Amino acid sequence: MLKIRLRRMGAKHRPYFRIVVSDGRRTPTGPFNEILGTYDPRCTPSAVSIDLAKADEWIKKGAHPSQTVANLMARVRKESSASV
Repeated sequence: MLKIRLRRMGAKHRPYFRIVVSDGRRTPTGPFNEILGTYDPRCTPSAVSIDLAKADEWIKKGAHPSQTVANLMARVRKESSASV
């Protein structure tokens, strides 16, 4: 089963995340299919960039977003609709 989830990057105590599509049976640091975006929780407010078109394609193919990624996608959709 494919999952859209966060993959931790960055140094100790300086987390930075990539939003990736990977096999749910693998470890989060293992191989992945595609990078969909990034998330930096240390910025104020936290910086999120997600390619929603690619994410929607993967969801149509059967990928399930984690709860955190689903919340981040909802925030990006809300911000993009408010700015238009």
